Amino acid sequence: MKKGQKLLKSKMFWIGILYFSEGFPLGVFYDLFPVHFRQQKVELWKIGFMSLLGLAWTLKFLWAPAIDHYRHHRRWMFLSDILMGAVILFFSLKLGFGPWVWIAVGCFTLLSATNDIAIDGYTIELLEKKELGLANGLRIGFYRVGMLASGFVLILSDYVGWSGAYLAAAGILCLSGFLCLNAPRERAYARKEGISLLGEITRLIHRPRTFGIVVLFFLGTLWLINNATHWSESTSYFWPISLGVSGLLMGGSIGLGSKAHSLGNENNLSKVTEGPMFGTLMAMLQRPYIIPVIVFILTFKLADSSMGFMVKPFWVDVGFSATEIGLVSVNIGLILSIAGGVAGGWITDRTDIFKALWTLGLFQAVSNLGYALAAYVLPVVEAGAMIPLKHKALIYSASALESFTGGLGTAAFLAFLMAIVNKKHSATEYALLSSVFALSRSLAGWAGGFGAENMGYGPYFLLTFFLAFPAYGFLPYVKKMLHYAESQAEWDQA
Repeated sequence: MKKGQKLLKSKMFWIGILYFSEGFPLGVFYDLFPVHFRQQKVELWKIGFMSLLGLAWTLKFLWAPAIDHYRHHRRWMFLSDILMGAVILFFSLKLGFGPWVWIAVGCFTLLSATNDIAIDGYTIELLEKKELGLANGLRIGFYRVGMLASGFVLILSDYVGWSGAYLAAAGILCLSGFLCLNAPRERAYARKEGISLLGEITRLIHRPRTFGIVVLFFLGTLWLINNATHWSESTSYFWPISLGVSGLLMGGSIGLGSKAHSLGNENNLSKVTEGPMFGTLMAMLQRPYIIPVIVFILTFKLADSSMGFMVKPFWVDVGFSATEIGLVSVNIGLILSIAGGVAGGWITDRTDIFKALWTLGLFQAVSNLGYALAAYVLPVVEAGAMIPLKHKALIYSASALESFTGGLGTAAFLAFLMAIVNKKHSATEYALLSSVFALSRSLAGWAGGFGAENMGYGPYFLLTFFLAFPAYGFLPYVKKMLHYAESQAEWDQA
């Protein structure tokens, strides 16, 4: 077999292509758009408000069931990339700023989030359990390479103008789409006929406990939206009204559920796990050990997430310049996190996911002690002050350790998430689980500011080390869930 043919048959080659094409649009959104619009003297509040359109990545679990239902992941990827390319091409032709920008950027983020759903679902179906570690290491690396590519497009704008830069970005997106379309064919699953959306909602309303889960699900989604939009600050009685409406809906559900029970119609209320909208969520919640596993997902990266948002302010307060922060903490840190991801993936495949989770998780936690030590040793100084070489060496070492071990833990964690989803509903289940993780990251980042402000950097960074260990109390359930997922996969293949 020729080298080219062998490469095209390699799963890891396609993992690189897929996750480059997933990371590049995110870089376009966070790197190209803000710089371009600011150079056009667009007000900062408008640029900041535009970031709210990034909610599409947080809320992608809402339309992930559609991709699971219709499948053909490669076609979703191709269509999303081509349409994103068309949006960017539109930017290259119309460089001004007007109401059309909000619609265009909104379409771009919606398409990018859809692309993410399709890629994640396709990847989970493509890989065997023994391949998840290395695949996720490569995934971390190529995702960030995709984001870095947007930085090169940004540099290109200084030489060919924004029209030329956007044209190059559109070309990359369209090329990514054609490459994704030529990835290996998806695994065929027989689609089980379920119930209609109206039938699903009817059944849910008649089951108060199940409907209560749906209400909580929407309240959580509303909280995520409000966390970005701050509607509650400008709308009187936002939360009382939301909770009141939820209470009325629950009251109606309880009444209808009691009536169905008295009439003996419980059998007609089955099949809620086969619904097109919430069926996958209901099926997940019926899985054994799912609640403690969800708590584990919320807490495993807590130490890392709690410290992450405070690292850059710490560098600033101990006197480092933006150039040093960008070079060491961002650029070199990015390279080390990619190396850590690949190493973590290699270790995960050669031990197993469970062992990798708790061992690499310990390395991830210990790295926080490096920053805690730096925070106790380095004094807070004015910007531009002379920093002793030994102090620089200390914080550079802490940064390198944190970046590398963060990659180690992330590779094992992502392999775990992929290993426990049902491949028949991979896109929806992975979108739901990754949203749970994103929720914990947002909460930790929000709480981190209060912690560092009131405790100081040193004590707070030390506290984050201990935040790593509550997750370990749920490891027995993690092990059981991995065994359960493996047995279900074997049963499906039989």
